[in-house]
Amino acid sequence: MATAKPAKQQPKSFAWTPENEKWCVEQLKKYPEGRQASAVIPFLWQAQKQEGWVSIPAMEHIANQLSMPYIRVYEVASFYTMFNLAPVGEFFVQLCGTTPCMLRGANDLKKICEKIIGPQNQLSENGKLSWLEVECLGACCNAPMAQINDYYYEDLTPEIFEDILAKLNRGEMVKPGTFNEKRHTSDPEGGPTTLLDESLYDGSAAKPITKLPHSEPASSK
Repeated sequence: MATAKPAKQQPKSFAWTPENEKWCVEQLKKYPEGRQASAVIPFLWQAQKQEGWVSIPAMEHIANQLSMPYIRVYEVASFYTMFNLAPVGEFFVQLCGTTPCMLRGANDLKKICEKIIGPQNQLSENGKLSWLEVECLGACCNAPMAQINDYYYEDLTPEIFEDILAKLNRGEMVKPGTFNEKRHTSDPEGGPTTLLDESLYDGSAAKPITKLPHSEPASSK
């Protein structure tokens, strides 16, 4: 999540990888001459994907590349919570604490984060993990859940969540998705329970229209 101020410790410089340098060239072709500043959000996102966060040197580099004032780049980076202005862990845990998740145990998951990682916005000792409580991530039917990097981990219990974090902390990958064995993706437990009547799909339930509805013409006087 973006913070009011960038991290105090900053790298000395920023440079795109050769692959990302080529990516930037291709992206700029999408914008008319004089409109390159419109690429600021994808450039910031690519910088974060490369470095894990958005540093001041990265913002300065992007500002020069897009011919725009540094402050305009900083305004964008500090406005959108998807940009991290301070280092985050290799596995960045965004734990949903909004009402559906809270009602289904998010507060217990917060305790697991504090136990395994420590306080919010703080790297674990080995730099593998950091966490932050966020607002709704849109997976309410599979609450409680967390987003770790780009992936959703859903239907969590404290025991399952602690095991996930412990594995990630050891550098082990964990398959994302629901952890409710009775559910497939976001389906109800036990599978779908509505719209199962085959006549809904073979046309037999449809009634032919014999007369189009119409309104009586208004009388003229």
